[in-house]
Amino acid sequence: MYFKNKLKLVFLVIAAAAVISSCSGTRDDLLLLDTFTKNSVMVSIYLNRPKDGASLLVASFVPEAGLHLYSKEIPRNGVDGLGRPTLLELTPASKMTAAGELTESIPAQIPAFEPKELLVYPVGMVTLTLPVTLPDGNGPMDDKISITYMACSDTGCKAPVVNQILVVHLPIQ
Repeated sequence: MYFKNKLKLVFLVIAAAAVISSCSGTRDDLLLLDTFTKNSVMVSIYLNRPKDGASLLVASFVPEAGLHLYSKEIPRNGVDGLGRPTLLELTPASKMTAAGELTESIPAQIPAFEPKELLVYPVGMVTLTLPVTLPDGNGPMDDKISITYMACSDTGCKAPVVNQILVVHLPIQ
């Protein structure tokens, strides 16, 4: 148990370092909003509030060794029922609003297997970034976001995580 928790901590530190290096603008205000592990993927959600630009909602997805994730561009139900997209989304009732397009830290690739439309990220971590406008208000407030992903290896897949709702605490001032 000790080794497994220490390993998770190492992954979290690596993910945080990658997120910090991938965020644009200055890194004056990077805040961890939530982190969880489900179906062999550790997900960490950050809010980057650079002094010189728009706020960024950032999600790092760190699958266990040997697992890959699917492109944010594939259909919600996969291709011929295979795979699920990796997504970071605002819920319909979200107080934040999207201020740009969802971007990925690495490009997806055409797989070596069929169907070729089932675009995959290389094995390892993927970071998604969504520019957002924070709600007006005084003091912190809660908001909801949605996470979707599916991790697979060459020999099989984990159950998909679809529209996992997370309540995040926003530091509005």
